Amino acid sequence: MRFIKVLSSVFLFIAATVASQAQTMEVGVNVGAAGYMGDLNQTNPFDFSGIAFGGFVKANLDPYWAIGIHYNHGRVKDNDAFSANADFRARNLNFSTPLNELSLQVDFNFLEYFAGGGTKGFTPYIFTGVGGVLFNPKAVYQDQEYQLRYYETEGKSYKNYALSIPYGVGVKYRIADRLGLFSQLGYRTVSSDYLDDVGDKYPLNAVYGAVDADHQQRINLSNPSAFPERMNPGGQRGDFVKKDTYFFFHIGISYTFLSDKCFTF
Repeated sequence: MRFIKVLSSVFLFIAATVASQAQTMEVGVNVGAAGYMGDLNQTNPFDFSGIAFGGFVKANLDPYWAIGIHYNHGRVKDNDAFSANADFRARNLNFSTPLNELSLQVDFNFLEYFAGGGTKGFTPYIFTGVGGVLFNPKAVYQDQEYQLRYYETEGKSYKNYALSIPYGVGVKYRIADRLGLFSQLGYRTVSSDYLDDVGDKYPLNAVYGAVDADHQQRINLSNPSAFPERMNPGGQRGDFVKKDTYFFFHIGISYTFLSDKCFTF
């Protein structure tokens, strides 16, 4: 949590500095879908699996450049049982996790645009930035949910937060004097391979979930395969890519507050 607090303080300081120099401020909200690529989905960059929503405060420096603080929430999941890959089905892993992201992002508009004016009523744009994300992978076996991070299913611990690098493309469209619509697709590469609790090899010693009166079957959380003999201790459990990726598709609306001194065109 300290990581997020430090990141928030840095972002707020930068935003306040930029805002003092900006001629317009823009606020917006967005909704859409979230997806992920990692050890359970290695090839599909459009595999959306959950909802997403968020908001932002943005300083428009001129009609081309803007910088803002963005908060996004999403939920992603995947399940080997539904994979087209027979090896994945045999592996039999599953996970779901919320994503809570705070980021500082920079927009570049290709056309002379902003919601309070400009010579164009729409523009394609690109964005990038830096941020942090909180996550907490869980899995369900025999109707019982397990918070996987606490079981160290690969014999190692990891943090539930990571640095994220957002990047993507979008389109903005002015619908009124100060109102704008936008749609964007953005990806985030994170400094962790454990959004899905899978990143390396099967541990030498299997890790079992706790049992209680309602759930008396011992579940091998490291290797829940129906064919455990195929998954050797010390053998590869995930892929060889050491960073997971998540992504958002958003549709949103924004409102621009104009200062007394507007842009000169």
